Amino acid sequence: MTLFRRIIATDAPTAVILIRLMVGAVFVSEGVQKFLFPEDPGLGAARFAKLGFSSPDFTASFVASFEITCGALILLGLLTRFAVIPTIIIMIVAISTTKIPLLLQSGFWPMAHEARTDWSMLLGSLFLLWVGAGCWSLDALLVRRNEANHG
Repeated sequence: MTLFRRIIATDAPTAVILIRLMVGAVFVSEGVQKFLFPEDPGLGAARFAKLGFSSPDFTASFVASFEITCGALILLGLLTRFAVIPTIIIMIVAISTTKIPLLLQSGFWPMAHEARTDWSMLLGSLFLLWVGAGCWSLDALLVRRNEANHG
């Protein structure tokens, strides 16, 4: 089995689709909203400006593009292990730039409340990195077709 096939191969159960739907849909939605509402201080370029990023317009578009693209790949179960790597990085940056300062300023419980989605997306992405897309995915279909063609 080639390295590529080993990376996309998955023997995870069908229920993994629920995690893919959650993670993929949230990333697609958040990415689209960054483009739709750039002036919203909680969503688009305004948020990145508030956080002190030097090029907030570029950063918002860059992050949104990855969120939409990777979220769509996750929803399809296509190249899932590759697609979750940027989402993991996005969530680590989001937690370190927004939730750690909140923890230091306001304490654990306010941070825990605000971090619930970030934490869920990080853990969901890590889960998909670990187990793959599951049997109801384009990754699994590609592996099955490849195995059928190469016997």
